[in-house]
Amino acid sequence: MSKFSYKAVNKSGEHITGTLEAVDRKSAVSVLTGQGHFVTELMEGSKAKGEGGSLIPSIDFSQFKPGKRVSTKDILAMTTQLSTALKAGLPLINGLELIQQQQTKIGMKEMLTDLISQVSSGQSLSDAMEKHPKIFSPLYISMIRVGETGGILEQTTEQLASILNRDDKVKTNMKNASAYPIFVLVIGMTAVTIIITWILPKILDTITSTGAALPLPTRILIAASDFAKIAFTTAPGLGVIACIIAGFLYFKNWTRTKGRLQWDSFKLKIPILGNVLRTIAVGRFARTLGSLTRGGVIILEALAVVRDTLGNELLGQEIDIVAEKVKRGESLAEPLSVSGYFPPLLVQITAIGEETGKLDEMLLNAAETFDAEADSALNKFMAIFPALLILVLAVIIGFIIIATLLPIVTMQLSGGM
Repeated sequence: MSKFSYKAVNKSGEHITGTLEAVDRKSAVSVLTGQGHFVTELMEGSKAKGEGGSLIPSIDFSQFKPGKRVSTKDILAMTTQLSTALKAGLPLINGLELIQQQQTKIGMKEMLTDLISQVSSGQSLSDAMEKHPKIFSPLYISMIRVGETGGILEQTTEQLASILNRDDKVKTNMKNASAYPIFVLVIGMTAVTIIITWILPKILDTITSTGAALPLPTRILIAASDFAKIAFTTAPGLGVIACIIAGFLYFKNWTRTKGRLQWDSFKLKIPILGNVLRTIAVGRFARTLGSLTRGGVIILEALAVVRDTLGNELLGQEIDIVAEKVKRGESLAEPLSVSGYFPPLLVQITAIGEETGKLDEMLLNAAETFDAEADSALNKFMAIFPALLILVLAVIIGFIIIATLLPIVTMQLSGGM
């Protein structure tokens, strides 16, 4: 039995503190929940806040060696292998050594060697992983720590593998679905650039040499051709292109730093795509929160981890607001409903889960539904997006053809009359 210190909110909304003995964190949370208390903080033994009691790790910004990148697929494979090894009854160190021996990438071998060394010297696996923040996310470290604390590392690694597998599936589907539209766009824009820069000027010179008045579409095409020729064949033009590229890179960096909130808010407003991104985030919220609470992580600590896994800063800030209201004694479902960014189904499932004490089970079941919706929405978007790109390219090429042929047809009609 272990001794736990806790802070909670009782049925009257009053903040209370105390201690209790339980087998593990999950059991302690269950006991307090059964007494009608809403746990806001739980620390094992005499650990004080900031001295290891919190599941949220203090990030060490030590960096892994450059040029030896460890991908998310590598971590997914490692997690699956570790879960399998633990299920087979292998000790943790033996499991890590077995995985390390199977690696071919230098980055993975060195990272696993470091983990084995630290665990062998007496450190916990979560503490060892904390020293690689570029590789292991706060969610990953938190769940490993939960598994170690509650003696359920086998189950938490299995849940982690499920979460990582789902994220990898979404990323792979989006990459595969966007490959064709990107290919069409690049080829189409390259062809248009070549046409209006080098081919059209020769044709248009013949047309303009007649001295006849040119139709508006032809004048627009000539202006575009002259601009493209200057841009791609002169030093000032290349300088403008360089500035445009620099501006794009600045914008990309802005969307990841100061402008992330504005950019993420805009993405949610894009027709079809916004719904896809929202559904993916909701599914990730349900799966991650369900996995954390099942592992015995108290709700506030779980929300702090979940907010950084949604992939959208606006939704992350909404989770911050939800967490603050939960800390004041409100239920989880109510602030989710007030937010307006989370679907009614999630709110209803959360409310039922809180009432029945099966929040983790309800959320994990709901995650499957939201994931299916996300896949369906993504497939619809990727079915429409290529068609839109082809339509845009068809309009551009059609305009070029019409603008080129229009003065010729006009001159023939005039000659015939």
